[in-house]
Amino acid sequence: MEILEIDGSRGEGGGQMVRTSVAMATVTGITTHLTRIRENRPTNGLSKQHCAAVDAVAQMAGSTVEGNTIGSRELLFTPGHEQKYDIEMNIGTAGSLSLVLQAMMLAGRNHKKRLTVDISGGTNVMWAPPIDSYQTLLFPLMRRMGIEANVKIIDRGFYPQGGGRVITTLDPIGAIKPLDIEDLGELKSIKGICFSQRLPDWINKDMINSCKKTLEPYAEVEFDIQKTDGDSRGAGIVLTAEFENGLLGSNALTSRGHTADKAGEDAAMDLIREMTSGATMDVHTADQVLPYMAMAQGRSGFTVSRISKHLLSQMDTLESFLDVKFGVERKDNVYRFTVNPGENACTVPQ
Repeated sequence: MEILEIDGSRGEGGGQMVRTSVAMATVTGITTHLTRIRENRPTNGLSKQHCAAVDAVAQMAGSTVEGNTIGSRELLFTPGHEQKYDIEMNIGTAGSLSLVLQAMMLAGRNHKKRLTVDISGGTNVMWAPPIDSYQTLLFPLMRRMGIEANVKIIDRGFYPQGGGRVITTLDPIGAIKPLDIEDLGELKSIKGICFSQRLPDWINKDMINSCKKTLEPYAEVEFDIQKTDGDSRGAGIVLTAEFENGLLGSNALTSRGHTADKAGEDAAMDLIREMTSGATMDVHTADQVLPYMAMAQGRSGFTVSRISKHLLSQMDTLESFLDVKFGVERKDNVYRFTVNPGENACTVPQ
């Protein structure tokens, strides 16, 4: 039996390598052995969130896993041949359900019927994509590649209680179209989602006012204001700039040390930096779209304002599983990425 060895301490050396590896093992049918997991992090080994992602991906295909326990630095993932289409998952903490979904969506590349995932955990937490960005940014870009995914937010969940819940669907993926965004074109609109849960109304007002004031020289912002009740308390803002040829996004959360008006200003400033950089994709979205580009039928490309360790780690992991070549070129103040799948990358086992 062929076993692919992955050194989990390489590159960014975090949870993304684990999530992408088990997802791609499922897609390609390659048994994968990860070692030295998160060795260079303050807390080594798998966290509860990582274990949840591995367990969820394993459920999807009836895969077998050894070492999927909290603190484990080694994992053996043997992909199964089943296809389960309705999965319920509870992370049990405020661990990011967006990151778990990221692995599950990728692992669903070969599913022949619609995949439905009912998942509970953190919807809007630090160091992870807000679930709102999947609705407004990631899924619209994936649609351009012929991939139809949707998410419905049932409850929001914030740190530390969690308690959020979403239902996500992924239609069967056929041939993946390449996505090459060389130039964004003209700005069409900026839209925002401002949300709060179990907090006073002035939180939303402060976020919106500071955000609008900061973005005033560039465009007016149309806001969707969402106030909810749930087990946890929190607030934040998600922005999406729509251009003729692409999308850019930013987001921020409030906290004790991060006031509502500062969150609004920070989200606006982050978006302005992306908009004025010459980038055609924000760096956080780039590493989420990259695996689909690596399996597309043709060359994809984009530019980013900076190269994150996550992006480099994603490239390294994908090259371990697929026949794909990545190119990086410095152009003015941005980095131009090209993704060139070989024949084996375009045709994954069905």
